Amino acid sequence: SPAPKLVFNRVNGKRPQVLPQQVSAPEECYTLAHEENVRFVYEAWQQVEQQLDGGRSGEGACGPVQYVEKNPNPGLKDFVPIDLEEWWAQQFLAKVKNCS
Repeated sequence: SPAPKLVFNRVNGKRPQVLPQQVSAPEECYTLAHEENVRFVYEAWQQVEQQLDGGRSGEGACGPVQYVEKNPNPGLKDFVPIDLEEWWAQQFLAKVKNCS
């Protein structure tokens, strides 16, 4: 199903600045095969996560094994993974701020 569209309400009844319409990119259409593939990968990953969580309590069980680096790279000792959702939110807000 298509993603919901964002709706912005006017602040203090002010009309938004009229900008010339730009040619928008066509909306993405997902085929049934695409949705089946996404569902398959999602469900398979959920099973792996459940098996990993369940396997921690029972030693010697067969199933997925989580990779853990034995000798971590010292160059990555201060590495902090990025919060991609937060980054996208900041990018979106910066674009909104620049347009107003």
